[in-house]
Order: sequence, then structure tokens, then C-alpha cells
Amino acid sequence: MLDPTRPIALFAEATMGSLNAKMAEGILRYGRNPVVAVIDSTQAGKRVRDLCALDSDVPVVATVNMAQKMGAEVLVLGTAPSGGRLPQAWVAVLEQAIAGGMSLVNGMHDRLQPMFADKLRVGQWVWDLRVPQGDAPPIAMGRAAKLGNTRVLMVGTDMAIGKMTAGLELTRSLQALGRDAAFLATGQTGIAITGRGIPLDAIRVDHAGGAVERMVLEAADQEIVVIEGQGSLLHPGSTATLPLMRGSCATHMILCHRAGMETLDELDTVRIPPLPDVIALNEAVARAAGALTPAKVVAIALNTSRLSQTDAFAALKAVEDETGLPASDPVRQGAGVLAQAVTGAIPAMGQAGS
Repeated sequence: MLDPTRPIALFAEATMGSLNAKMAEGILRYGRNPVVAVIDSTQAGKRVRDLCALDSDVPVVATVNMAQKMGAEVLVLGTAPSGGRLPQAWVAVLEQAIAGGMSLVNGMHDRLQPMFADKLRVGQWVWDLRVPQGDAPPIAMGRAAKLGNTRVLMVGTDMAIGKMTAGLELTRSLQALGRDAAFLATGQTGIAITGRGIPLDAIRVDHAGGAVERMVLEAADQEIVVIEGQGSLLHPGSTATLPLMRGSCATHMILCHRAGMETLDELDTVRIPPLPDVIALNEAVARAAGALTPAKVVAIALNTSRLSQTDAFAALKAVEDETGLPASDPVRQGAGVLAQAVTGAIPAMGQAGS
């Protein structure tokens, strides 16, 4: 776990403000460490607020040396190129950071610890977030279905739709209501923010559901657990949602969607069905024809970041009218509506699952 007092710099070369820098934005929004700078030579001289929808004065600088002079002790790779592989051009930058005494947090698939192990000084380290910890988990066996707590799974119409953000905001809102709620991270950004979790996309598919199940069982004492979603049942390249459903035996789901989306972001040939159909699909797969827990979608987390305030409210109302469910943009409005939907459904869902 990263010591939350250590100042960090976020490496987001040529991506800050784009979808590929979602890890950097997630840490800026929810991370515990002080961020002294974002590194992006193409945007140097600006502030984070100039590049994305974050009210942050963190400066953008051109080099690792500049960030280190500002007090950064840890370099976090805050961007993910396509495929999550390490670009060769970054190696010199990382070598410079290591030579300067910085530690590394790496969210990509390529492992950096073996690459730099013989160059680390006392007190330096490399944290490869996508390396599964401990023994291989057992195959999922539906054990979470026997738990008496509430398990909320974030599902989505696409990848990179805001499932982690909505889940973190929902957890905060539940805690503000006095509920014993915990967020269970399943991706590299969530792990970096919370210090624990599983890198689901780095676990062999046969063991993925078991990894989720083990994590949920370890949180059995929590009244409510919010499980970070990954992927989408609609995306032909995604396999993550199924092990999340099977391993968590979710009792509730929150559907995450971006306002105005008609096709998948990177596959414009794949149309997004009407939201009631998407809800029915997720509920049917989670329920498995009655073999598993009858998880219900209880609310919609709508990403309205690309809309004006007026258009955002209109989009929220349209989604509520279309689905008959409460909807909220958890960043713009907070997740109180989502939390109330979850807590209001707990008694009925508990009876249904008993």
C-alpha cells in the first residue's frame, strides 16, 4: 500500500484530458496522496483544470526532473496506452525517475519490478498493480450467496463509462448515511486509490470469479459492499462482467451509462440497446435462470460530463422516464439518490434472496 503522506507525480504524457488518462484523473479526484504535478510535455504550463472537468490547480510540467524538484517522491503511471503495454519511449523516463530516487506505481500489464530490481536503492520500490497477490484463488462456487449483507455491483453499457467513479461516490454517500459500506476495487486505478483489491483483468479466466468471490467473502462483515465494475456485457471484447456477477452473487446493481451514447465508444458498429433492454439483460445473466441471486438494477448512474447543466437535467429526467428508475450523475450531483435506491431496496431484496 502506498504511504498516503508521500508526494506523487502523475505521468500522463500526451494524454492528460483524454480517456486514456482516466487513472490520473481518478487519483486526482479520489487519491489520498498529495499530487505535486502531472507530467505531460504536450500540455506543460497549464493546470489540470484547463484540461479536464476537475477543479484542480495541480500544475502540468514537462519532465520528471521538474516534478521531482517540486517534491515528488513517487511516479505513478497515470495513463494506459491501447493494450496496456509499456511504450519503449517511456523506458528512458522511468530510468530517469529510478536514478533520481523515485519509486514507481505501475498500472500497466508489463511488469516493471523485474526490469528495475537491480537498480533500486534502499527504500525504493516498484508496485506493479496488475500482479495478482497470494495463491491462485479457488474456482467460484456461489459461496457469497449465503452472506447476509448487501452486495452492489456496478455494471455498464460500455467500458470506461464511469463505473469506478460511481462506485466510489456511492460508497461515500452510503457512509454519509451512517451505513457500514466498503468499496471493493477490481482494477488498477481503484487499487491505487484504496490500497487493496484485485487486478481482475490480470487473473486467468477460470479463476476470475473465484478471485471476486474470495474478496467478497473477506468483506463479509461489512453491511454493504460496493463492487467496482469492469467491462460490459454489450462489448464483444469484454469478459469481465460475468466473473463479477458470479463471484459476488450481487443483490443489487447500478447501471452506469453516458448520456447521449448510442454506440460503444470504440466500436461504432455496436449499437447500445434501449436501457430497459440493457437492464433486463444484466438482471437475466446475474440471475442465471434462477440458479443464482436475483440481483436487480435499482438505479442509473448517468455520466453527463459532456452536457451543459440544463441538458444534463433533461437527460436525467429522460432516463428516469425511460427506465422507471431513479437516476443521478454522481459527480455532478453526488450519489445520494443512488444510495437511497440501494438502502430502500435492501429489505425487499433481503427477503427475495432468503
